Amino acid sequence: MGERKRSGAGAAGAGAFTRVRRLPELAQYDRRVIHEILDAATHCHVAHVIQGRPVATPTLHWRIGERVYWHGSVASRMLKATKVRAQVCLTATIIDGWVLARSAFNHSANYRSVMCFGRPESIEDPAEKSRLLEVFTERLFPGRWAKLRPVTRKELGATTLLSLSLEAASAKVRSGPPDDPARDLDWPVWAGVLPFGQRIGAPIADAGLAAGLEGPPRLKRRRGTPG
Repeated sequence: MGERKRSGAGAAGAGAFTRVRRLPELAQYDRRVIHEILDAATHCHVAHVIQGRPVATPTLHWRIGERVYWHGSVASRMLKATKVRAQVCLTATIIDGWVLARSAFNHSANYRSVMCFGRPESIEDPAEKSRLLEVFTERLFPGRWAKLRPVTRKELGATTLLSLSLEAASAKVRSGPPDDPARDLDWPVWAGVLPFGQRIGAPIADAGLAAGLEGPPRLKRRRGTPG
């Protein structure tokens, strides 16, 4: 599939391993761009090696400053592996549109992605775990944490929480129309961009919900969309 060439070198540099080699003109190293993509992405994948085999696990994440966080059960084999500070690669991707060109070769997608490399750190202090999980919940559903049944120490003990520095991170961004060569411009087929995004639908109440409880507020902005 083809890619439209875009100039995108940011202010910050990148190490030899994090520097984008495939279509480097789409690379972004600016911290603001990296932060915005991680904040807008609904989920990520954490890749690591377990018993000599590569594994990429989907999970939810959140960012605070120059660190990205994720959590899961203490029984998770992925979290057991990363707790011993094995190297990981965390990737978040947002698809913004399908790019239809005049040839199959030049079809593409408009997207924003971030790759982060390093050794994750485990958060062990229960109070810090609770604080970080509150940040995660409040970013998704503002005002909800205070209304919830308080988290218990046992629940915190059953939860592994990891963080990764964004020191070794880079972004890749593609936007705009198809990049058809001049010889294809007269080919009689539709070309352009089909915008693609995610939306939050109307709330569906749990069957056992007591009458009179107010539903969650409608979020004003769709997650995973630019702007």
